[in-house]
Amino acid sequence: MANIPVEPSIDSTLWLLRDGYKFIGNRCDRMGTNIFQTRLRLQKTICMRGAAAAEVFYDNAKFSRKNAAPPRAKKTLLGEGGVQGLDGASHRQRKQIFMGLMTPERLQQLSDLTLHHCRQYAQRWQQQDQVVLFEQINEILCRSVCEWSGVPLPETDVARRTLELGAMIDGVGGLGLRYLRGVQARQRVEAWIAEVIEQVRSQQIQVPEQTALAAFALHRDANGNRLDTAVAAVDLINVLRPTVAIGRYVVFAALALHQHPHCASKLAGDDPDYTTLFTQEVRRFYPFFPFAAARTCQGFDWQEYHFPKDTLVLLDLYGTNHDDNHWQEPDRFWPERFSQWQESAFDFIPQGGGNYNENHRCAGEWLTIKLMEQILNFLVDELEYDVPPQNLEVKLSRFPTLPESGFVMENVRFKN
Repeated sequence: MANIPVEPSIDSTLWLLRDGYKFIGNRCDRMGTNIFQTRLRLQKTICMRGAAAAEVFYDNAKFSRKNAAPPRAKKTLLGEGGVQGLDGASHRQRKQIFMGLMTPERLQQLSDLTLHHCRQYAQRWQQQDQVVLFEQINEILCRSVCEWSGVPLPETDVARRTLELGAMIDGVGGLGLRYLRGVQARQRVEAWIAEVIEQVRSQQIQVPEQTALAAFALHRDANGNRLDTAVAAVDLINVLRPTVAIGRYVVFAALALHQHPHCASKLAGDDPDYTTLFTQEVRRFYPFFPFAAARTCQGFDWQEYHFPKDTLVLLDLYGTNHDDNHWQEPDRFWPERFSQWQESAFDFIPQGGGNYNENHRCAGEWLTIKLMEQILNFLVDELEYDVPPQNLEVKLSRFPTLPESGFVMENVRFKN
């Protein structure tokens, strides 16, 4: 057996925060390998990239998600006790609640709601000098997913709840005030949703049974027990928060349209498949989250390397999506590449890899694609707008990242 290459650093945590999405890839390139060992928060950590690494990473016999997520992710992005931290039968059973919400009919309902709110907001945009797309699309998605989930959202709370859900996403990669805002936002959102769940259980709120709120508030396990209120709140938030996170992809899609205007004419053409190709390329090309974390649940050998039991392992999502062993000209934005893609579960992993029902950690990937395509069609088919000079830099040293300006639009109008 060969030794896993070791990065010569006492601890690389500050380098991770500095290099962001390129942390794993830069070191793999420098060391001439797709796997290396380092220390993060003084803990031995193995970092990997590529389709082969993704395939072993999503082997449930070798890896566990329990105690893998860093504390800062639990305090901002994920919460405590949610489905992402479960394994085996517990994970499959809990995930079925999420998968039951992802039927074609329910996804279409959310898509229709989102389009309705896009049109309402665009009426206002026509009267405004400038519109920051990131701020507006987050509000649209927050309204839509709360309505779809059965979660009451008074008009006076829309802006506040949108900012809180956004702060939970933004805080996971931040330091100082940015991280603190994420922690405080999670505390407020968990308290809000826990109260709503208790109101459903006490029948103060009547909610349709097919909604996400009903699914988590009223679910009973094989023993007839309901989910703990705090846990049910965390999992319901794991429907709301990722939907708002799609706003980042929408902004990247708008950026791609601006930087590659020839794509707009193709999207407006007669080939409906091009919308899917474009959407997938946005998800591959632009940075979403940098890596996924797991722990080895047993010692095992893979390729020529040995993985000790209970070792933290990071899979490079961004680097795998830009791996030139699998993607021709990976740093080129080229939607047509997906017309030849073999739909591997391991070379294209913007939201993780693996089989949806067994080991894929993100139940909302179908939802993401559906909403991106709906909003993209709205921007192309129904609106015209100008893009003024602004800072559109996407800093890979910051995660999660976004164009610095949030994508400003001017002179927004409906097409005749």
